[in-house]
Amino acid sequence: MKEQTNWQKTQHKMGNPIYLLSFLKPHIKGLLRKSILEEWQTSWKNGDTDRKIYNIMPSVSLRPTNWIREDVIFFQHRPFPVYLERFHFSDSDYWSCGGIGTALHYETECILTVSWHMSKPVLNSEEEWLKRVDNNLVSRHKIRRIVKFISENRDLFQPP
Repeated sequence: MKEQTNWQKTQHKMGNPIYLLSFLKPHIKGLLRKSILEEWQTSWKNGDTDRKIYNIMPSVSLRPTNWIREDVIFFQHRPFPVYLERFHFSDSDYWSCGGIGTALHYETECILTVSWHMSKPVLNSEEEWLKRVDNNLVSRHKIRRIVKFISENRDLFQPP
């Protein structure tokens, strides 16, 4: 039997379904990923929950954000009185400083967190302010310190 040339070997393999699948698999995988991301983006865009996060990150991605616990707490309102009162976990949306307990209040005007205050956003520009804060490393560090301070000193922030 004569030795086959490379061209003949390739032609023989091309008829092999397993050989064809090895080329199709990455293509199919890419199409599925694209389709799933498009569906996820549509769902995220048309959804009605977490609009503050949507305004900061309007597009979905398979790459994780570099948010740590404190960032998530600040941007998603979790331990703040307004959130707790909304779901009847607290009787009041005020804390001991006398102000309404939102994340923005603690970052800009609460007397208990003066050391970490940031400039208050102009009326109707809170979303833009949050985007800038998210993209600014110094601001993110301030947020992390204030959330850590609040969680370590919860008794100071209890309603009167």
